[in-house]
Amino acid sequence: MPSEDQSQAADRLDDDHYPAFTMGRAAELIGVTPGFLRALGEANLVAPKRSDGGHRRYSRHQLRLAARARELVDQGTPIDAAIRIIALEDQLEEALRHNEELRHGDE
Repeated sequence: MPSEDQSQAADRLDDDHYPAFTMGRAAELIGVTPGFLRALGEANLVAPKRSDGGHRRYSRHQLRLAARARELVDQGTPIDAAIRIIALEDQLEEALRHNEELRHGDE
């Protein structure tokens, strides 16, 4: 039987918002520079958590947002416009998810 610590660790692996990736690993995974990730943080698209040592840590959700930003920038969209587009897409996705939860709550 797994220990409580092992069970909590497994839960974190499934948590889309758990800050599991260092800046270097995050940049490598989505093919950007650490500077690009810092720029997204300064623009408030992503807000990485900080480790005890002060290092930025990114979640899978944040990496998806950053990858979408890269996609839009690569297509010629100015970064400030890309950030606004992504923020609106993220808000719409959340609203649709919430609406679906409410709809299923009535059944």
